[in-house]
Amino acid sequence: MSATRVLVLNSGSSSVKYQLLDMRDSSRLASGLVERIGERTSRLKHTPLAAGGGSRERSGPFADHDAALKAVAQELAGDGLGLDSPELAAIGHRVVHGGRHFTRPTVVDDAVLAEIERLIPVAPLHNPANLTGIRTAMALRPDLPQVAVFDTAFHTTMPESAARYAIDVETADAHRVRRYGFHGTSHAYVSRATAKLLGRSPEEVNVIVLHLGNGASASAVERGRCVDTSMGLTPLEGLVMGTRSGDVDPAVIFHLARVGGMSIDEIDALLNKKSGLVGLCGDNDMREIRRRVDEGDERAKLAFDVYIHRLKKYIGAYYAVLGHVDAVAFTAGVGENAAPVRKAAVAGLDSLGLAVDEELNAVRGDDPRLISPAGARVAVAVVPTDEELEIATQTYALVKKTN
Repeated sequence: MSATRVLVLNSGSSSVKYQLLDMRDSSRLASGLVERIGERTSRLKHTPLAAGGGSRERSGPFADHDAALKAVAQELAGDGLGLDSPELAAIGHRVVHGGRHFTRPTVVDDAVLAEIERLIPVAPLHNPANLTGIRTAMALRPDLPQVAVFDTAFHTTMPESAARYAIDVETADAHRVRRYGFHGTSHAYVSRATAKLLGRSPEEVNVIVLHLGNGASASAVERGRCVDTSMGLTPLEGLVMGTRSGDVDPAVIFHLARVGGMSIDEIDALLNKKSGLVGLCGDNDMREIRRRVDEGDERAKLAFDVYIHRLKKYIGAYYAVLGHVDAVAFTAGVGENAAPVRKAAVAGLDSLGLAVDEELNAVRGDDPRLISPAGARVAVAVVPTDEELEIATQTYALVKKTN
């Protein structure tokens, strides 16, 4: 296969993130972001990484995703990296929800598009935008393989005991209610990278992956396969997040409706957009929260303590699920950069073999690294995630195999 480039597209409701990679050496040739699509103030920021040049910006308006992707194509063409290049092997698309049907990357055809569309009720904010990006890219390059890589796919290896909710089976199946999990491309990448950091194959290690960003999720990965994860039917369940509540008693919803007089839409907005860290203290930026904690702010301290308590509970739970743990890996914006979070998350877990070295934990860097003391029974690692590379890798492997 002579073509070795993969364009990765992550299409949101009003944005498109993209990266162009050369899979011969996984190098990045260009990256960028189109934001505020459909608004008069829309903007494109393009960075030609291969040329070593600075970023370029264009103002919109970009009326829709078609206009946005055509602008991206123009920027790439200006660097000699256009979508018409014979070196472009495929376009890989991030798709948030693949349900039970999609367990691996999939070449897009009409049947695949229809199934992604059928999943919109369980991913109403994400799948419509993902579909728009795919259809626009297909119109621009109808001859090129378009590959969907699903956030949920990595978690489809969970046993039924982990994926099932304890509700009436017929009702659950009729409405596709089960644990799907999200951030799958990140959990897949980080679990493999952690094994590599330990000098072992993924099939030889058990890893607890903690993806801590504004959205946050944990996973228990047993010998390269996910056996449990914290997010569920939607990305709302699990850890405390920037604006999402994570785990709550379901009866809270009934209580707020019956006693608080809140509508379903109001409760949905509360739990997804006005809860988590921002609900507890008014901030969802961990840097600002830590600054406030250091200044003695009690609300910020409460938010931090609730966040850590939930995180520690999941570490302990997944330790029990796995039985034996080789490593705990922190990743994403908070996980990679917030040393106080990492320290607090494993504090008091010495009996489980978990600890961090103060000096190693304080070091910042872009490479995977261990922060546990030498000789620790369980490795504690910081592993920067790379979801775009994971999507490109899966896309290229599928296209090579298909060809």
